[in-house]
Amino acid sequence: MKTVREFPHSITVLEKDVWIPMKRGDRLAARIWIPDSAGPECRVPALLEYIPYRKRDMTRAGDEPKHSYFSGHGYASVRVDLAGAGDSFGVMRDEYTRQELNDAKEVIAWLAAQSWCTGTVGMFGISWGGFNSLQVAALRPPALAAIVTSCSTDDRYANDMHYSGGCLLNDNLDWGTTFFSLLPLPGDPEIMGSGWRKNWKERLKDVPCPIEKWMKHPTRDAYWRHGSICENYDDIQCAVMAVGGWLDGYTDAIPRLLKNLKVPRMGIIGPHAHQWGQSPRAPGPAIGFLQEMLRWWDYWLKDVDTGIMKEPILRAYMQENVPATSWYAECPGRWVGEKQWPSPRITHKRLYLGGNGLSSNQTPDMPRMATTPQTLGLAGGEWCPYGTGGEGPEFPGDQRFDDGAAICFDGSPLRTTLEILGATEVTLDLSVDQPTAFICVRLNDVKPDGSSTRVAYGILNLTHHKGHHKVQKMVPGRRYRVTVDLSDTAYSFARGHRLRVALSTTYWPMIWPSPEPVQLTVHTHHSVIKLPVRPKRGGPKVKSFLPAEEGLPMLSTTLSNGSSNNKVLRDMMTGRVDVLSERGGENIVIEEHGMEMSRRDTQERMSIVEGDPLSAETEMVLGNRLKRGAYDIEVVARTKLKSTKYKFFLTADLDVYESEKRVLSKRWSVPIPRKGI
Repeated sequence: MKTVREFPHSITVLEKDVWIPMKRGDRLAARIWIPDSAGPECRVPALLEYIPYRKRDMTRAGDEPKHSYFSGHGYASVRVDLAGAGDSFGVMRDEYTRQELNDAKEVIAWLAAQSWCTGTVGMFGISWGGFNSLQVAALRPPALAAIVTSCSTDDRYANDMHYSGGCLLNDNLDWGTTFFSLLPLPGDPEIMGSGWRKNWKERLKDVPCPIEKWMKHPTRDAYWRHGSICENYDDIQCAVMAVGGWLDGYTDAIPRLLKNLKVPRMGIIGPHAHQWGQSPRAPGPAIGFLQEMLRWWDYWLKDVDTGIMKEPILRAYMQENVPATSWYAECPGRWVGEKQWPSPRITHKRLYLGGNGLSSNQTPDMPRMATTPQTLGLAGGEWCPYGTGGEGPEFPGDQRFDDGAAICFDGSPLRTTLEILGATEVTLDLSVDQPTAFICVRLNDVKPDGSSTRVAYGILNLTHHKGHHKVQKMVPGRRYRVTVDLSDTAYSFARGHRLRVALSTTYWPMIWPSPEPVQLTVHTHHSVIKLPVRPKRGGPKVKSFLPAEEGLPMLSTTLSNGSSNNKVLRDMMTGRVDVLSERGGENIVIEEHGMEMSRRDTQERMSIVEGDPLSAETEMVLGNRLKRGAYDIEVVARTKLKSTKYKFFLTADLDVYESEKRVLSKRWSVPIPRKGI
């Protein structure tokens, strides 16, 4: 990563006394990087990043090099805390509320009206900021000309950290506990002034455990439809750049956006995890993504023809012979492009699941049966890896450990290279012996040495086989035809490798197990996989991306470095398996204003007893501390989830301390009906 120290424009950073008033009376805190030349005689466009993650401390290290880079190239780059988060007045209770989105419209109007602004605004963000960039665009603020949405989704139910295919993700508890620990934190008195304590008390009053609400909406109801722009893609009328990485949990949204939006749009999908494309986090290669964003902003906000719209509509990293390991620094492969999406160049190859494996022709029905172990899925990695190296075995590992207990169908060794781009579809003729059952389908690359790399996968709660809007229990023994959409990918299967389709009714610890062990029967005659095959030759040429670069980093002093300890423990007597992740928090001092920021050692434990899905438990403990002089605040959040056949039991504890004196202690113990989960 190159650090750029000199830019075309000298800049000033404004933070104290930068307030954006809301009509309801709250004020939102902003940090603005602005060219020194900006003013009534030299107006510049504005760029907005709008998230809850505390601009003063938590995201400052990431904000500094990114926003200064944009400002140094002639933009007013603006970071705003959501109401009730960081230094903004108000109270925050949930994700993507109507207040959050309406506030964003007011922020954009305020920016457009400033004497230094041209009246044109762009919005961008990763994860939460990518979500609300799409959602705000759907509200059509007049000044919003273009957005860049990274690692986000168009469908809050089907493609978020709460549920996947109608199955409950363990990431729901992980992310929910993190969010839980942020809600009670106060703003910085140096920014909020004497009103900080009154606002803090408002934040502490009736603080919720957000996991409870999310789990009480187990189907795709009105709660999840709100903010899901897939409800009406035509609501978006500005230009959209959608970006992500193949390891990220949200990447399937990018092809959907390219397919369904009617506006000028572009997609970039790299090899990486939940991160920006220029990030040095694994896996590489990183690209000059900030330069690519500048090409986008200059075209749409400054009317400069940068050539960005002459690029293919989709640029994707074609992964080649990816290692079958839970961690790798670089992903082998190359960049490819398509001028249209869906691309007319992509054809679909059908392979039937037969008694002798995968075949181009249907074969007589040879039913395959299995009750897969509760621990099948230990090689699955995280639903949403971050690529930090300290979060444990984030990437999917060698699939042999899961394949051995699954129903597998192997193809013959490939005579030539086979490349796919897009979503693989698997249709299964199946029956199960329980009214509630799940199916996990994996497409793997089996190497000549026997190692197995997961290429794509999909999960479906079979009680949702008629849609995620309702639960319809399965009739044991009845045959159903169900289709499972696997995750989008770009992958090159090498000559001599084999394709493998692996089926299971379990995928723990990624998803919560069904209430009872399930026997799956697959009828092979009508079961088929449809692969999106891309010709290796032809298609548009993809220009090389520039090397990654960004602006100057935040100045800080590290008091202690983070650490990690990740392991799987197996009790041979009881059959109990524990997946443990212990992450020591980094402790730093931000030199600009002296705030000491530390994260309590994070502990995550997921456990299950082989053969007993009702033994599953997940618990999290984490916390945050902010300290500068007399200002000393700590929050500790604990959550635990377990279940019976008919109910989940969520327990949670929240403790808030000021100068090591506890000022809030709150407990939850909530039974939640399972409703098909």
